[in-house]
Amino acid sequence: MISDNEWHQIRQVVADAQRAAMHCSIATVNCKGFPSITPIGTIFLNKKTSAGFFFDTYSTTFSENLQHQPMACIQAVNSSKLFWIHSLLKGKFKRYPGVRLYAEIGPLRPASPEEIQQVESRIRALKWTKGSQLIWSSFHHVREIKINSYRWVKYPNM
Repeated sequence: MISDNEWHQIRQVVADAQRAAMHCSIATVNCKGFPSITPIGTIFLNKKTSAGFFFDTYSTTFSENLQHQPMACIQAVNSSKLFWIHSLLKGKFKRYPGVRLYAEIGPLRPASPEEIQQVESRIRALKWTKGSQLIWSSFHHVREIKINSYRWVKYPNM
């Protein structure tokens, strides 16, 4: 069971990571046991419960893997240069540099109006770009995620 305090920290680390890298990585395995990592930029974690959702539009291998095994590892690492320079200069991290979330991924379902509003709010600043229009204009389906456990990304002595 993830405590309220731990969940608050997890949400902060994931938010920092998504702000810096614009995505998290989700690892799944295929029916032969081979791993595959998929970048997903639209992960949203619930405020109170250890769950969330993400938009799934383009990931065919990911979808195939989930049919075989719905368990996955979501990794979020803060890649901000300022975060790392500050941490290296101080010799310690202000927050954990990352987290691995061990989760069960739900089936694809239509997104609710509230979920669409959340993703539109996140991409609003870049919506005018051609790339945004090409890759972020067809968000209609989501998958729910239930976080079962987690592990911090740590470095010895920091």
